Amino acid sequence: MLSLIVTCLLLGALVGLILAFTGAGGGILAVPFLVFGLHLSVNEAAPIALLAVGVAAAIGAGLGLKAGKVRYKAASLIALSGLIVAPIGVWASHKIPNTPLTLVFAAVLAFVAMNILRKTIIEPSERAVANCDSLPCQIDSAAGKFIWTLPCARFLAACGILTGFLSGLIGVGGGFVIVPALKKASNLNMDQVIPTSLGVIALVSLSGVLAAAFHNTINWTIAMPFSLGAIIAMLGGRVISKHIQGSRLMQAFAVFSLMTAVFMVVKVLR
Repeated sequence: MLSLIVTCLLLGALVGLILAFTGAGGGILAVPFLVFGLHLSVNEAAPIALLAVGVAAAIGAGLGLKAGKVRYKAASLIALSGLIVAPIGVWASHKIPNTPLTLVFAAVLAFVAMNILRKTIIEPSERAVANCDSLPCQIDSAAGKFIWTLPCARFLAACGILTGFLSGLIGVGGGFVIVPALKKASNLNMDQVIPTSLGVIALVSLSGVLAAAFHNTINWTIAMPFSLGAIIAMLGGRVISKHIQGSRLMQAFAVFSLMTAVFMVVKVLR
């Protein structure tokens, strides 16, 4: 039992460090760590990962809210859309066998990795030109808040629906959806994008965790130390991450994620 708790703490700590170093999308590796480290199925690992990432995200969002960096109205709209759909994802995860569910997760992980690699290779000047077109969500420079329009509300709601379904289905927080979406569709800076995304993840994860708890599919013996390790490491990692070059770190994260996706496919097919 002691060795299990220590292993859970260490695996959770790895997730917390990745969250601190890479932002809101790093929690996607929580499920692979549980699959490879504790030999759980994706169905068993998903709610545990969702709990750990959700609690860690709530702390990060709270710190961002205190600093005035969370766009809470946008986060609320995305989260509300996700909250409605997350239980559907949880229900679907119980209907899909482990092999196809693992392949779905690996495909999502590979997509995220390739997307990060593509974006970190593009020159900053090229990204700036690409993002100068008309954006559905604009920030009022004077008030520092969103100028609410129907296209903006529609886009954020669609983002929340996708995030909520994936969080319930494969136990991901959804930061890999929210962060790129907010960057692409708005003129928010990253100091606001990441804490806003963390706020959404915290709220959507709560819905998925409650749905999983209702179905009695959470192994609390693993979930509690895993979550504790993630929280402690995330708080400590926030201090260290300020001194590390972001683009190189994201590229390393992407390569590791891509390798993990390949290993998951090999493991489940064997």
